[in-house]
Amino acid sequence: MNNPLLCFDDLPLFDRITPAQVAPAIDCLLADANAALATATADDFPPRWNDIARVLEVATEKLGRAWGAVSHLNSVADTPALRAAYNEALPKVTEFFTRLGSDEHLYAKYKAIDPGTLNAEQLQAHKNAMRNFVLGGAELAGQERARFAAIQERQAELSQKFSENALDATDAFAYYADVSELEGVPDDVKQAALASALAEGKVGYKLTLKMPCYLPVMQFTRSSALREKLYRAYVTRASDQAGADTRQFDNSALMAEMLALRLEEARLLGYRNFGELSVVPKMAENPQQVITFLRDLAAKARPFAEKDLADLREFASQHLSLPDPQAWDWPYVSEKLKEARYAFSERQVKQYFTAPKVLAGLFQIVETLFEVSIRKDTAPVWHPSVEFYRIERANSLVGQFYLDPSARKGKRGGAWMDDVRTRWLRPDTHQLQTPVAHLVCNFADGVGTKPALLTHDDVTTLFHEFGHGLHHLLSQVNERDVSGISGVEWDAVELPSQLMENFCWEWDVLKNMTAHVDTGAPLPRALFDKMLAAKNFQSGMQTLRQIEFSLFDMLLHTAHDPALDLMALLAQVRAEVALLQPPHWSRTAHTFSHIFAGGYAAGYYSYKWAEVLSADAYAAFEESVGHDGLPNRETGRKYRQAILEAGGSRPAMESFKAFRGREPNLEALLRHQGMAPAK
Repeated sequence: MNNPLLCFDDLPLFDRITPAQVAPAIDCLLADANAALATATADDFPPRWNDIARVLEVATEKLGRAWGAVSHLNSVADTPALRAAYNEALPKVTEFFTRLGSDEHLYAKYKAIDPGTLNAEQLQAHKNAMRNFVLGGAELAGQERARFAAIQERQAELSQKFSENALDATDAFAYYADVSELEGVPDDVKQAALASALAEGKVGYKLTLKMPCYLPVMQFTRSSALREKLYRAYVTRASDQAGADTRQFDNSALMAEMLALRLEEARLLGYRNFGELSVVPKMAENPQQVITFLRDLAAKARPFAEKDLADLREFASQHLSLPDPQAWDWPYVSEKLKEARYAFSERQVKQYFTAPKVLAGLFQIVETLFEVSIRKDTAPVWHPSVEFYRIERANSLVGQFYLDPSARKGKRGGAWMDDVRTRWLRPDTHQLQTPVAHLVCNFADGVGTKPALLTHDDVTTLFHEFGHGLHHLLSQVNERDVSGISGVEWDAVELPSQLMENFCWEWDVLKNMTAHVDTGAPLPRALFDKMLAAKNFQSGMQTLRQIEFSLFDMLLHTAHDPALDLMALLAQVRAEVALLQPPHWSRTAHTFSHIFAGGYAAGYYSYKWAEVLSADAYAAFEESVGHDGLPNRETGRKYRQAILEAGGSRPAMESFKAFRGREPNLEALLRHQGMAPAK
């Protein structure tokens, strides 16, 4: 019990976990889980839901929590020793959960459970379990079963390696710019780059491919040569087009092997392709329905996107002396057009969004709408910048969460929510286990004594991830497998996250989360009105960009031969959907972690699919705004109860209809994005 990974009394002991502890802890928990599986599948063990849960679920939940802690640290605090320990344990963990999901004796026990003995939550969990056994290969036998297991193990290895390559390729790049190259770049970005270089004893300004550095340089530097240098490095990461010094991170072969394995897995289970397999547990009925949805939305967005691009080209030619903008020029042109058209810039807005003030404003709207309180709490953490909070209702603990906001070396890019543990009425202790979540972002740190400054996009990202967190943390479901986000269809899981983004555009919400970094003055209403006017700036092009990713993903997993170069398919999709063609050497697919390392394979369309749900759901808040301009608390309560508290205990469409009283429609999404048809 000296091993912190074997301590389940309360929260993970992140400050005490070392790489050397991973192997012994995971081996011990695997032994316990295997013993529990043997007990639960014995001939004389009763096929009763609670009995199976008391023995097997308890053991596997502990294994999952310990492995979750190791996986989390691997994502946010990567070191060579931890990576080695993680990769050593990964095949063993994958093998166990693959075997668990396909165990024919356990499948037989679940088949024998009397549905009449189950409550509504257990019935939904049982239904999901029966489906997952089939998808997990429980009906395979002999060589097919062995091959299926081997595929799962190899896919886990490839996914991890893909993620490592993307991180290593990103971390490997550094360019020490001269101050003359940074003309136009915001002061806080330059100061951070200068501090990074000084910390290494280098001359100049250290530029990286981490988003808090890369994006503002691309948007603001007047040097087209610098933009080209960074762009080329960014879009060729982890590919055959990268520089010779980082060519070892090329993901090309991994991607081809993953696609081949996914196709083989699908055919073993009786499906023609992985797309068909992927949609089985989702809201969408089949891949063709998804493809039709995407192409229909592309057709609606295209006229707006064409107007967006025409405006950009005209502005670039007339005002920036760029008659033929290149791929690396578009972020700069876009920012300059927005400044000219709406008379404000992102760097101007950023001065008002200090991280502490934004967080306080986020907590205020959540507390108001969902009738909870959020306050600081204490817990062991993995980095000094990590904060820990608790959510309460009526002085009772509802859930807790870690917030890790800052970008740093050894932390993978992007933003995400992940569960530490799930709400569960434990069958071993009969005590209620409250949920805990990770909320992870990659924002820039503050410089000197000043707090971190967030762009409005950063604010939106924070709200997005907090929406996922609320879905997990506010659940009132007692059955672990359908509590919070567990059991929610993958193409509906973005509904709560995307809904929260809308509050970032409400003046009566936003004004409470701003204070100028130097003066403390709130965001001026006139500046907000300019932001609002620019809200749908280039929304047509942005929509087509997301559809490009989504359509590529679905066609990659339905119509693509893995033996062929996937770049040809990407070119085909771009020819159909995109208005701008990137250079032939661009390899953005090689860091498309969502589909190669993040669970969104043949599911990236979920963002657009769920956006229809979230826009329509948010329309209910718009329809009930009070005299004070704030969203109605009754609507918040209804939403909380119908969607957040219900979690995965019923189909997502049932939860949506419980809130809206009808099925969703596309009108609200088109209206929110400024693409509604003229009336």
